[in-house]
Amino acid sequence: MSLPPYLLLTNAVTPEASITSAALESSTPILDTSVEASGLPTATAELIDVAQLSSLIETGGPVIIILAIMSIIAMSVFLLKCTQFLWFGLERKKKVIKALQHWHEDKTEDALLTLSDTKNPIARVLEVAMLLKSKSDNDELIKEEVLRVAKRQLASARSHHRILEVIATLSPLLGLLGTVLGMIVAFQSLQSAGAAVDPSVLSGGIWEALLTTAAGLIVAIPTVLGLNWLEQKVENLKLNIEDAMTQVFTSNLTKEEVSQSVQLQDVSDSQKIPACA
Repeated sequence: MSLPPYLLLTNAVTPEASITSAALESSTPILDTSVEASGLPTATAELIDVAQLSSLIETGGPVIIILAIMSIIAMSVFLLKCTQFLWFGLERKKKVIKALQHWHEDKTEDALLTLSDTKNPIARVLEVAMLLKSKSDNDELIKEEVLRVAKRQLASARSHHRILEVIATLSPLLGLLGTVLGMIVAFQSLQSAGAAVDPSVLSGGIWEALLTTAAGLIVAIPTVLGLNWLEQKVENLKLNIEDAMTQVFTSNLTKEEVSQSVQLQDVSDSQKIPACA
């Protein structure tokens, strides 16, 4: 028995429709996978971070912007000083010690040649001291000139420290100023609210005001730590320069004179100790 024509048409179309629907269903996960692989969630998170940062800057006002600029300046100065100290080679003193050994052995030319190969500020001071000491016996004038050169070297090593001192001092004050201004704005908004006072308005104004104080401390604390570290390096350099200068000017002392001076120092120290009953 043959089927009617409309049933034949329906049976012919139905398999194609099922294939099309299956293809559409199978293509859906492919589209989802391509969206995940495109990295859109990561970009969205980065945009959210940037938006939060910009909102914090807008909340803190110009004080936050000034503190951000000061933090960038402080970091740049600190990195510059670290590079300068590395270029000076403050921790590399082998050639300075070797030059002093040559000087004690009356090998002035070898000592000066050794000092010329290093960029350590101690070497620059020793060069002047050895040159003048080998050409003149007027120790007073030589010491004056050596002290002048030593002060110049220390001033170069201490350069830009004033910038860090200013930033470390002003950062908390600027943060406090921003807090005071924020509190004024918060209480003004509270006053304008009248009888319909909303505690959330006051609390929101307070945390926005305290944001600048936190930012000021965040800038000041690392700056103070970095400045103290740099000052310690300069202080060690000063002590090393004084020690090297003393060795140059006392090189003519004989071993007997040195031992005699040590004995005199021991006697004077023993006299300072009170006798036990």
